[in-house]
Amino acid sequence: MKNKYDFELGFYEGLHKRMPKDTKIVAILAHLYTESGSIDHGLKMDRKLARLLPEDPTVQYNLACSLALKGRLADAVAALHCAVSLGYNDVHWMRNDPDLSDLLEYPAFVQLVHDLEMG
Repeated sequence: MKNKYDFELGFYEGLHKRMPKDTKIVAILAHLYTESGSIDHGLKMDRKLARLLPEDPTVQYNLACSLALKGRLADAVAALHCAVSLGYNDVHWMRNDPDLSDLLEYPAFVQLVHDLEMG
């Protein structure tokens, strides 16, 4: 069954084969895979992007989102800690991001959010 992302996925997958280290292409693929429900592929691209851009807080945050969507809660919180250590500080979005909804009552996440809110 075709979905609305098939054309874009095909296009960016082709580009990725030719330019596998292009971080913009990897980021777009990560987003498209996740949006289309292909969480495993999205996580794979987010991990690749984290290897290519290890100092980018948004990349680490997006990796945390993919990990949370896969139910890897401890790994997701570890990635969030990394994102915060690199400067990510949007605690309001962290609390409301639907990708992180499985973390809302996870003790390590609750502590992280508390610590961020306390400054």
